[in-house]
Amino acid sequence: MKSDIDALMQEQHLDAILVLGNASHNPAMTYLTGGCHVNKAVLLKKQGAEAVLFCNLMEREEAGKSGLKVRTMPVWPMEAFCNQKGLKLLEEAGLTAGRVGVFGHAEISTSLAMIEALKVGNPSLEFVGLLGEIGVFQRAMETKDIGEVERIRRMGKITVDVVRQTADYLTSREVREDETLLKENGAPLTIGDVHSKIRLWVAEHGAELPAGFIFSIGRDAGVPHSIGTAEDLIRLGKPIIFDIYPSEPGGGYFYDFTRTWSLGYASHEAQELYNQVHEVFSRLVNHFTANAPFKTFEVMTCDYFESKGHPTKRSHPPAPLEGYVHSLGHGVGLNIHERPQSALNKPEDHVLKPGVVFTCEPGLYYPDREMGFRLEDTFWMNSHGQAEILVDYPYDFVLKMKKWNKN
Repeated sequence: MKSDIDALMQEQHLDAILVLGNASHNPAMTYLTGGCHVNKAVLLKKQGAEAVLFCNLMEREEAGKSGLKVRTMPVWPMEAFCNQKGLKLLEEAGLTAGRVGVFGHAEISTSLAMIEALKVGNPSLEFVGLLGEIGVFQRAMETKDIGEVERIRRMGKITVDVVRQTADYLTSREVREDETLLKENGAPLTIGDVHSKIRLWVAEHGAELPAGFIFSIGRDAGVPHSIGTAEDLIRLGKPIIFDIYPSEPGGGYFYDFTRTWSLGYASHEAQELYNQVHEVFSRLVNHFTANAPFKTFEVMTCDYFESKGHPTKRSHPPAPLEGYVHSLGHGVGLNIHERPQSALNKPEDHVLKPGVVFTCEPGLYYPDREMGFRLEDTFWMNSHGQAEILVDYPYDFVLKMKKWNKN
């Protein structure tokens, strides 16, 4: 949580941190400012001191919404810090020497010019970068307060509303003799058509898709991060993976959710593989334990899938091209992927401690058989040590078509 930042800075021997860039779609800046509208900003926080937000004079009112101490200037702050004025601003804020961690999303050339200018102007300042997983922000963001959890839950409600709209739209389509779904004008319905609908519905709910989404069928469903080929037709009996992870406007909190559907009917093989994914998902949900290493449940997943004859990342390192090919889950927050993570190579400190928000998403993938299956929900390990699903939605695999009956 934010209250951990000073201790984390001390642990990582940082005298100060600099966060660069806009507040929108910039998790570190959003985390400290609350998401106010500033651009090319510089945020300085010394260990044990209040953060200072340097902003353009035109954005002073927006910066003030952060509740932080604000310093204004007539030019963009990142540009101002590229000359001698930047050193004076740091000196006025009490930073004249020490180890400074650099964070944020900003244009790389300007960022590099700014850091180089500060280093040349004051060799007593050491600027360092840290791998995201061990950096101050990933560690602080790992646990959420109740306000953050409720924001993620609200995004979850929006997410399932869009998923429900998508299911209703698909199941209400007319079906051609070759089992292709049709649009309102009688033309074949494509993956691209559904993508456009999903984007519209997300926008109408006041959310964004900064990291994209996945709605794929057939072979694409068998490759976990294939988003779906726009020209592919939507047909009955073909597994569809719908993985959607919208965020609050401006790059706020995410939600992560997946369902797998087969419209009208499913083959025996597809139903059996789906049942296996659903079974291990249910087992995991019933076994999540507070303060257990996340990879404990990765091992459980591998044990189960291997017992059913599927390759896994453990049996076929570093990763097979079919079977269970990815890790079980990850944290969710201002980043779509955060700590903790379940991968077998992660250290023991990736644990399901109270306050973490995390996904459970086992899956099976067989691209050459034109099928893939994944189920995913987002959970919160609450203060009682219980893994609480944030939003419920049915796990139906076969969706009944309203205007089609199988002969």
